[in-house]
Amino acid sequence: QVQLVESGGGLVQAGGSLRLSCAASGRTFSSYAMGWFRQAPGKEREFVGGITWSGGTTYYADLVKGRFTISRDNGKNRAYLQMNSLKPEDTAVYYCAARFSGVQDIMMGKIDYWGKGTLVTVSS
Repeated sequence: QVQLVESGGGLVQAGGSLRLSCAASGRTFSSYAMGWFRQAPGKEREFVGGITWSGGTTYYADLVKGRFTISRDNGKNRAYLQMNSLKPEDTAVYYCAARFSGVQDIMMGKIDYWGKGTLVTVSS
């Protein structure tokens, strides 16, 4: 069992930055690929990015590529989403996700555990 808790959301102006954190419980965090998803009001949840269990490889949705960076610290049981050059269309609830297998599953929305989300609001 893995529990995920996101933090770091808030209100930021367009062009600003935020860093989201995902704290994971359990001693097997390093066995899980991790991902970030977001859901804007009235829209479906969408993939933002993913990272392999080792942190050696990352994947991003085209909409955030070059602006967002995913990282993880297995020693601290944490995953991070650094968001730069934020745009109003990035406004959404951001969710952390874990999958006990390859990150490709995360990219297809196959998730074992979800966090409850943290709200990011980007003002214009």
